[in-house]
Amino acid sequence: MRCMVMVKATPDTEKGVMPSEKDLKEMGAFNEELVAAGVMLDGGGLHPSSRGVRLEYSGDGATVTDGPFAETKELIAGFWIWEVNSMEEAVEWGRRVPFNHGEGLEIRPFFEPEDFGESYTDELQERDAALDARIREQRES
Repeated sequence: MRCMVMVKATPDTEKGVMPSEKDLKEMGAFNEELVAAGVMLDGGGLHPSSRGVRLEYSGDGATVTDGPFAETKELIAGFWIWEVNSMEEAVEWGRRVPFNHGEGLEIRPFFEPEDFGESYTDELQERDAALDARIREQRES
């Protein structure tokens, strides 16, 4: 199963405080373990919400609100995308994350094609497979 692991923001991450050299070394070593185990598909850190925007939809329109956003506990400072065999395996990897600065993690599985049942027709699956192929081609060129 694929899952997204979201690293929660803190007041420091929202101020733009960068990780220490020690933190970066530890995180790099952990990411190397994830890659070696075939778990890590992607990951990265995010700028503070002051550099972001939110879109809220109403009717046919969208309202854009510039950051920063007040509720730190609702914000994400970084993420991974992992491929694991179970939620339990994801939790075990999550327990090994080499920082404890109060952020916390949220782990949520991605929907997979079988989750959609009959609504996900052969035609829709073919369309999505073609989009995935185009994305791969764009990244490779």
